[in-house]
Amino acid sequence: MIDLRALRDSPDAVRASQRLRGEDEGVVDAVLAADERRRTALSDFERVRGEQKAHGKRVAQAAGEEKQALVAAAKDLSAQVKQLQAAAAEAEAEVEELLRSVPNLVADGVPPGGEDDYIVLEEVGTPRDFAAEGFEPRDHLELGELLGAIDMGRGAKVSGARFSFLTGAGARLELGLMQYAMARAVEWGFVPVVPPTLVTPQMMGGTGFLGAHAEEVYRLDADDLYLVGTSEVPLAGFHADEILDLRGGPLRYAGWSTCYRREAGSHGKDTRGIIRVHQFTKVEMFSYVPAAEADAEHQRLLAWEREVLDAVEVPYRVIDVAAGDLGTSAARKYDCEAWVPTQGRHRELTSTSSCTTFQARRLGIRERTAEGSTTPVATLNGTLATTRWLVAILENHQREDGSVVVPAALRPYVGLDVLEPVRR
Repeated sequence: MIDLRALRDSPDAVRASQRLRGEDEGVVDAVLAADERRRTALSDFERVRGEQKAHGKRVAQAAGEEKQALVAAAKDLSAQVKQLQAAAAEAEAEVEELLRSVPNLVADGVPPGGEDDYIVLEEVGTPRDFAAEGFEPRDHLELGELLGAIDMGRGAKVSGARFSFLTGAGARLELGLMQYAMARAVEWGFVPVVPPTLVTPQMMGGTGFLGAHAEEVYRLDADDLYLVGTSEVPLAGFHADEILDLRGGPLRYAGWSTCYRREAGSHGKDTRGIIRVHQFTKVEMFSYVPAAEADAEHQRLLAWEREVLDAVEVPYRVIDVAAGDLGTSAARKYDCEAWVPTQGRHRELTSTSSCTTFQARRLGIRERTAEGSTTPVATLNGTLATTRWLVAILENHQREDGSVVVPAALRPYVGLDVLEPVRR
């Protein structure tokens, strides 16, 4: 959640952030009003509690009828204390609930607007001119079927729409990509992690995925657990309610997990192939850093994402995502989008978000300062590889006969130089 003191001191900054996101500014006044009720209730409770303690001393020193009268008054004070304590607790809960409804503050310089108002920061590589090469490119699903790599029909038969089997060359390509991404992450100092993919409501809510994004999340009602859509969630929860020692530098983890998304509201979008599916694999970077170092770490995560994209040799662009398209926890987000030839457009392959201290406040993650006090850390995340990357790799590296050249960096991990069509 955001810092209550910062909201008190600079309510206009929070209102401005809400406007940029297209969210309700009125929540700021609601928080301030609830906070005032909380502080008044606490003050009244402390005052009457003080009176109760002083009264108790008088009772102990009194005798006879005076003592009886004082005991009766003590009962009244006790009832008042309980009533005021309950009122203070209720006001505290109201402040907490309202604060949790406020998204993270948008960072300075984030573009205003919605999904289509991003700013392109850089374009890398040149899309292939298939017309000059004399053939029409096949889309990733047609290629996947020719290669015996993607089977959507059997995926739908077994699990329903938006599920697939990756078989043969498809499975080898995905595993090779993930292994390459994890190997690079280890080179950069990340601790490899295979995390749980079922988490508690506290972990899912603490990372900010149960507000506006709750409809995207699969929930197991019988167990009160959620299936994660990214290993960001368990990796953020890894150090929940802990005090970290960051004197030796950031704590960095790379999670390899299966991920699940309901894709609610996406009916009719990207129904062909594996661009928008309910289950996929991902390698995710996650960093814990001092709050003052969040911006620098964000740039490092973006640079590492780009190194892996460069290695798979696909044209891509880097965009600065607009405020209205940020997730609840993100103060700023950069996406890398690869060129997909058959769609004639760029599609997101990676995202990296700085969540500043937002998630850490909700999950109780702090660091010890040089002065001995504690303060919330910053958390950041970034995608290093996902199943969707296969779309860009297949389409950008295809040959006229339907074979696909494996990017050189991946060949040791895939075990193949070229994916060949399967003879049926």
